[in-house]
Amino acid sequence: MSPLQDFLRPLVLFGPSGTGKSTLLQRLFQEFPDKFAFSVSHTTRQPRPGETDGQQYHFVSRETFHSLLDRGAFLEHAEFSGNLYGTSIQAVQSIADLGKRCILDIEVQGVRQIKATALNPMYLFISPPSLSALRSRLVGRGTETDSSIEKRLKTALNEISYAKEPGSYDIVIVNDDLDRAYGLFKQVALGERIPGDPLPPLDD
Repeated sequence: MSPLQDFLRPLVLFGPSGTGKSTLLQRLFQEFPDKFAFSVSHTTRQPRPGETDGQQYHFVSRETFHSLLDRGAFLEHAEFSGNLYGTSIQAVQSIADLGKRCILDIEVQGVRQIKATALNPMYLFISPPSLSALRSRLVGRGTETDSSIEKRLKTALNEISYAKEPGSYDIVIVNDDLDRAYGLFKQVALGERIPGDPLPPLDD
């Protein structure tokens, strides 16, 4: 497959909270503002101040969401904190129609669902160098309570467990150094074929 074909395939990004996914994405969008785009998800939660329908999310009622779900409109969907979220096929297609690469930053539950569709994206797992490093990053944010950190670490273990399953990802990038990790991430995002990193043991 040529780099152009790889570039046009959606890129599914997943990995534990605290591995720097948002930072990597922010740098990519700043450097290449016209090459990439996020799909705009649907959600049943209420808009927060400053949010606009169709930009951050498509804000819909639970009835509308379930109607779309029944029609097979979503590639993946999940429920968090009592609200429904979903990535529609149309949202991804509209980005491809613009000649941009669609990037999806989703949870493992969504990754499993997308694997059951015909989307055929590239799966990129962003890994911490170790569990202790991940815990240090979460603590270092200064925005998490002890219970929140433990909850995120528990979720991280589920993500890591899934990443250890054969065929769960195409490429791994270990974010042990932000500049190094971004260099690899940029290559992958631009459609270059690279070997990536080996998945760390992550058993500490």
